[in-house]
Amino acid sequence: MTGTPKQARGAVTAIFFLNGLIFGAWAARIPAVRDRVGLSDGELGIVLACAAVGSILAMPIAGGRAARIGSRRATRAAFALVCLATGVIALAPSLPVLCLLAFFYGASMGSLDVTMNAHGVAVERRYGRSILASFHAAFSIGGLAGGVIGALAAAVGLDVRVQLAVVAVVSAAIGLTWSRRFLADDADAMDRAEPVFVRPPRRLLALGVLAFACLGAGMSGVVPIVFRAAGHVPGMPPGVGLAAVSTTGYLGFLVGPPTIGGLAELIGLPTALAVLVALAGAVALLAPTTRFARAGQGVGREPQTVAA
Repeated sequence: MTGTPKQARGAVTAIFFLNGLIFGAWAARIPAVRDRVGLSDGELGIVLACAAVGSILAMPIAGGRAARIGSRRATRAAFALVCLATGVIALAPSLPVLCLLAFFYGASMGSLDVTMNAHGVAVERRYGRSILASFHAAFSIGGLAGGVIGALAAAVGLDVRVQLAVVAVVSAAIGLTWSRRFLADDADAMDRAEPVFVRPPRRLLALGVLAFACLGAGMSGVVPIVFRAAGHVPGMPPGVGLAAVSTTGYLGFLVGPPTIGGLAELIGLPTALAVLVALAGAVALLAPTTRFARAGQGVGREPQTVAA
């Protein structure tokens, strides 16, 4: 079963929302998981680092797989893994097991981040106008909803294992049902004879730098524009381009806050925040790379099938 572009847009919106909800529900209960396993703050940092490493390592692999089999199948598989990881992570009885489950959770989340954006780009191409930002808005709304769910569960004393298991099962039921309305497998799958990993063009490198300034500096509003451009780089499969940009952006997300914090300790917060002004200037200088990539969107694009 496949959907029309309008149906596919609704399905992708649902996956983004559910991904945000799952993340918010987990983030709100991290203290409960820490207390249940009896972790120190340092040990908790190790667990969160395992999740980050899992995401970074999985993104390029997920991008290549999405390019080979199509973002429809890759997204549905990644979403199923996210639900599984969410349902079991709170069951960890010890630090080593929690680290393994956190790595699995991060890898599945990183894979879904790449593949759902790749399918969002495919839907946008069929839709005929820019809609990628609406998917990211759905993720943010889902994150707020998940945080509220987690806070309410904590307030009433609901066991974190029960809460995350319920969130995982309900999300899987809804998401895997709705995602049947994705576009067909051949919407963006490559021919098996085509190489998946090719030398990245300079434009993609510039977009990676943008994603690294943007996420590292907290300027996430630019991210949908950068992701859209990465999904339309000529000669590069959308999943692979998105994987490259997502990975560098996530590295910026990890590096940026500690760097600004360290500078604030050395030279004071007001001066350290001046770095954001410089990064905003860099974003402005690199903006033409996104405009040029978007201008190429019309090349090879399917006819517009949805009214504006």
